[in-house]
Amino acid sequence: MIKLWFGQIVSVVRLELKKTFFSKRGLWVYLLAFAPVVLFVVNSVHGTHERQRLARQAARHPISQAAFNDIKNGLSPDQVTEKLGKPYRQYSRNYRRGGKRRRGVWYKYTDGKIDFTYQFEDDKLIRTHRRNPNALTQTQLTFATSFQFYFLRLAVFFGCVGVFVNLFRGEMLDKSLHFYLLTPMRREVLLAGKYFAGLLATIVIFTSSTALQWWAMLWQFERGVIVDFLASPGWSQFAAYLGVTALACVGYGSVFLAVGLLFRNPIIPTAVVLLWESANPFLPPLMKKISMIYYLQSICPVTVSRGNLPPLLGLLISPTQPATTLTAVTCIVLLTLFVLVLASFIARKLEINYSTD
Repeated sequence: MIKLWFGQIVSVVRLELKKTFFSKRGLWVYLLAFAPVVLFVVNSVHGTHERQRLARQAARHPISQAAFNDIKNGLSPDQVTEKLGKPYRQYSRNYRRGGKRRRGVWYKYTDGKIDFTYQFEDDKLIRTHRRNPNALTQTQLTFATSFQFYFLRLAVFFGCVGVFVNLFRGEMLDKSLHFYLLTPMRREVLLAGKYFAGLLATIVIFTSSTALQWWAMLWQFERGVIVDFLASPGWSQFAAYLGVTALACVGYGSVFLAVGLLFRNPIIPTAVVLLWESANPFLPPLMKKISMIYYLQSICPVTVSRGNLPPLLGLLISPTQPATTLTAVTCIVLLTLFVLVLASFIARKLEINYSTD
């Protein structure tokens, strides 16, 4: 009997894969999935041009590192110019600070790798900003931020909505689900086949996007930098991002498969789940653990700092220790199994009335 069920699941997967990959209703899923790839390619192109620009600027006006080390707050623009020479760019503007109208002046210099911006106010240096387009560490943080706050919370989330909700609800709208229900196949087997088809499709789409984003992130750096990075934490981080992406498809897929079975209009339950997942940072520690995003973020290899948030917003976020990898994977798998078992009971009582659906 198990062999028969397995064969039926494989047959359903084969039938569903083509519809899932090429469904007109799901074409927007590809846009969600691969939009970050375009952004990282653009960022890599910009980073490459910035490094070349700084190198050319430093070749025209070489400045020693010792000269940069001599620059301290409180120096006047003339004193900075005496030590570093004429800036390659200078600009000024008016702004308000402390309730008063002030005029600031900015000087820009470079040593070929780091772009230094000196801000003057009342003819005194008050701030130095260093921007390093060669810093792989900063690029890793940008990737982690994009992955956790866009890719997981929006792209994978809504991608699973588009794929898994339509596995049953789409066939009801197309008035073709009864062909499956007329076959001598258990409803649980049908549900398993559809789930695995949707899971395979979403994992292929979103892990491919993750891999391309990773490649686009590293593309701007020199070969030696990439090799050194991959030799230490790089490959483990890459594997972790792929694993988190696949687990997100596993968990969210089961939830939205059940939503497609339970609700005629999936918009409201989808909005409720989205609101709950989005509110996770502001929930008490115990309630945080009743959400998928808490466990997914716990497995992410790079922690995103919340230090740049406004103070009031930072006070609303309750600090919580991340779950261990074993705990996170176990909880996501158990939640998925629970939802699929619940969906199988619903599928047993599924009846089709196209006049109401």
